[in-house]
Amino acid sequence: MNVLLWVLQILLALHTIMGAIWKYSNSEQSVGSLKALPHGLWLSLGVIELACAAGLLLPLLLKSKGNLAPIAAIVIAAEMGLYAVVHLRSGDTNHGELIYWLVVAAFCAFIAYGRFVLKPI
Repeated sequence: MNVLLWVLQILLALHTIMGAIWKYSNSEQSVGSLKALPHGLWLSLGVIELACAAGLLLPLLLKSKGNLAPIAAIVIAAEMGLYAVVHLRSGDTNHGELIYWLVVAAFCAFIAYGRFVLKPI
């Protein structure tokens, strides 16, 4: 279980870093249902994503920082939830993005549960 959680944490961290990079190279206007987000919030979410990626990876180097991984996963899940809510409120009928965000949130929830309950660092 520990190996699975580490693999998922590393993959989620890479995914999150790519998301932050994408946020800095694209506007919130490029995602139709997220146009309601203010540009400052959009950029701030990129910073939060980079911090969460660090929180997922730092316990790999410093075992004493093991509590950061589940917290980072919860924050990423909350961000995905924010996107899902904004998407639903936008009235967009294409739910492909919504499903994607919910799947990522589910992976985050599994990592958080795994690191809080099943195999804490």
